[in-house]
Amino acid sequence: MKLSAGLLLYRNTTGQLEVLLVHPGGPFWKKKDLGAWSIPKGEYNDPEDALTAARREFKEETGMDIDGNFLPLTPIKQKSGKIVHAFAIAADIDASKIVSNTFPLEWPPKSGKMIDVPEIDKAEWFMLAEARQKINTAQFQLLEELTLILGK
Repeated sequence: MKLSAGLLLYRNTTGQLEVLLVHPGGPFWKKKDLGAWSIPKGEYNDPEDALTAARREFKEETGMDIDGNFLPLTPIKQKSGKIVHAFAIAADIDASKIVSNTFPLEWPPKSGKMIDVPEIDKAEWFMLAEARQKINTAQFQLLEELTLILGK
């Protein structure tokens, strides 16, 4: 079973709850929007601690370190069967300043040509109504649980 861990950042700077979501990089995702966004996350292996992995993956995907009071959320299962362990944290970062790591990708497929692709191409803060439309459907439950915890 594949494991993944990530952070769900939230803030309340406008009087309304907002969450940070990231959009995957690369040509396959370029024109995809609704249902394509995600919390910053990545794979890890036992026995690594899920929170340690989530913080590492956040740094790899955004270039930023996050510290504070992490709230564990109920793990979810994505369509691929991957189990995602998520942790919510109140934080306010400048989404325009993210710097993602890259990975090599053969593009176009079977061309033999390799390009460097960012893991994520952008991050944005969304109010909950919009975030519910943008987020990967399997991760929708993370938003719902966060609202219950915060009483929003």
